[in-house]
Amino acid sequence: MIQLSTSALFASGMCNQGVLSAAATGLSDFITAKGADVDRVFGMSHIDSELLLSPTLSLPLTKYCKVLENAAEISGIDNFGLHYGQQFLPKSLGLIGYIGLCSDTLHSALKNMANYFYLHQKDTLTRLVEQQDSWRLDYQVQHGAILTRRQDAELTLGMFMNVIRCVLGTHYSPREIHFEHSRPEFWQEHSKLFNAPVYFDQPFNSIIIAKKDTLVRMPTADPILLMMMQDTLKLLNVAANVQGLSDQVRSAIQIALNLGEPNMEKIAEEMGMTSCILTRRLKAEGITFSSLVDGVRKELAEYYMAQKHIPISEMAFLLGYSEASAFSRAFKRWFGINPRQFRH
Repeated sequence: MIQLSTSALFASGMCNQGVLSAAATGLSDFITAKGADVDRVFGMSHIDSELLLSPTLSLPLTKYCKVLENAAEISGIDNFGLHYGQQFLPKSLGLIGYIGLCSDTLHSALKNMANYFYLHQKDTLTRLVEQQDSWRLDYQVQHGAILTRRQDAELTLGMFMNVIRCVLGTHYSPREIHFEHSRPEFWQEHSKLFNAPVYFDQPFNSIIIAKKDTLVRMPTADPILLMMMQDTLKLLNVAANVQGLSDQVRSAIQIALNLGEPNMEKIAEEMGMTSCILTRRLKAEGITFSSLVDGVRKELAEYYMAQKHIPISEMAFLLGYSEASAFSRAFKRWFGINPRQFRH
């Protein structure tokens, strides 16, 4: 029998700044075990360690993603999030973990976790997409101020895999694993730990699992507790953490870069408005669409430069440029030197 107080559920939903601190369970110890200075990592990320003492406390999603990236950099372990996620027990997630563990079958566990994930973490897409004979579990941070989020993605898919493996066994192989970020230097570890083919530069971070495998009953299924949690969640009047328009557009621009030059008309349409209205609303915030595109490209360019395994020749494509020369000119305007001088 799983026990969890309704007061903890209520507090976690009502006070969430961005992501519940349960998402960072054991982070301090893990950073230390990897040989990094916890105080330095938290200091660089502007995180008060007191916020991590209770799973019902929360911290801004921007700081959470930043602390994982800083931990990878300072520890010198490029696959930090990947390893952190592999050891992350479902129950350590608190609210969202227990929702999964109490569900009837693995399919209902994944569906419930996806449906209620917004109470655990804001500005995030989670969904279970039906395919022919499989399910695709998608995850993506959609906060416009968070462009570098690889460590979080690898951690979160690892956490979801642990829910799956608590039912299907520790060596269970999903059909495929997808990541939205570019292939890291030590990508072979991803295939080994997920025990599946891993693809990078994908539209979403995803786990593809056969439908027949999701029909297995959860070993900790508890319909009474699940019903109680669902009824409590329906009563929550969670205040929406609405991003500013410019942040929403930044997020859309980053996704669009995978297909080339971002198109304002298309992005405006996806946001339910015309390009004229989008232009006017951005102007009211003192910014233009083209300056947002330029800013996103600059931030991503600096991030890619730090990834030594990514060839400079590929960066133009990653940033949506049709020609390498256009990327080189933009880079020199941003940083005063060309890409090769910057890297060296």
